[in-house]
Amino acid sequence: MSDLGDWFRSIPLITRYWFAGSIAVPLVGKLGLVSPVNLFLWPEAFIHRFQIWRPITATFFFPVGPGTGFLYLVNLYFLYQYSSRLETGAFDGRPADYMFMLLFNWICIVITGLVMDMQLLMIPLIMSVLYVWAQLNRDMIVSFWFGTRFKACYLPWVILGFNYIIGGSVINELIGNLVGHLYFFLMFKYPMDLGGRNFLSTPQFLYRWLPNRRGGVSGFGVPPASMRRAAEDQQGGGRHNWGQGFRLGDQ
Repeated sequence: MSDLGDWFRSIPLITRYWFAGSIAVPLVGKLGLVSPVNLFLWPEAFIHRFQIWRPITATFFFPVGPGTGFLYLVNLYFLYQYSSRLETGAFDGRPADYMFMLLFNWICIVITGLVMDMQLLMIPLIMSVLYVWAQLNRDMIVSFWFGTRFKACYLPWVILGFNYIIGGSVINELIGNLVGHLYFFLMFKYPMDLGGRNFLSTPQFLYRWLPNRRGGVSGFGVPPASMRRAAEDQQGGGRHNWGQGFRLGDQ
C-alpha cells in the first residue's frame, strides 16, 4: 500500500485531483451512494431546476459496467499519461496556466454539452488535453498498439478511431479534439505564427491561488521555455518546431 501511496503522491497536483475525482465519482455512482441520474449533465435540470453541480459531476462521472469498463480504463490511462506530461512539461512550474487551460476547455465542453445534450463530459475533456499535448509534440514519433508508429499530431485521431471500435461513438472524442484545437490555436498558433493578438490570459486570482514555482513571467501567448528555444532557432519566421515528445506508454 505504501508503494501505491507513493505513486499517487508522485502524480502532479492538478492531475492527481482530476485522476482521483475520475475514480471516486464513478465509484460513488456504482455503489449506489448517489443515484447516477443525479450525476449526468441534463440541460433541463441544470437550467430550469438550478442543479448547478451537474456540469462538474458529469466531468468526473462515467457509467462503469461490463460493456463500458474497458473504455473507462483506457481513458483513465490517457488522463493520467497526458495530463501528467503536460503539467510537468510545457506547463512545468506554472500550475495556474495549466488550470486555466483545463477551465477554458471545460467551459467550452460544458456549453457544447448543453447545446448538443451530451450527458457525460469525461472523455471530451481528456481528449482536449491529449490534443494539446499532441500539438505541442506534433513531430515526435509515437508508438501505438500492434507496433504502429506515426507522428504525435495524428494521435488524437487514431484514438478517436480506437475509441469508436471499442465504444461505438466518436462524438465525445471529436468534441474534445475540436476544443483542444481551439485552445491551441488561440494560445499558440494565432498569436505566434499568424501575428494575431492574445485572446487568452490567465486570471490573476489563479496565480494567487496557484503561484508559479519558478522565476519568470508566464502567460498565455507566451510559449513554454522549450518552445521559445525552438522558435529562436528559426530564422525569418516560418513554421515552429513545437518541442519534443514521448512515445506512447513511456513513463
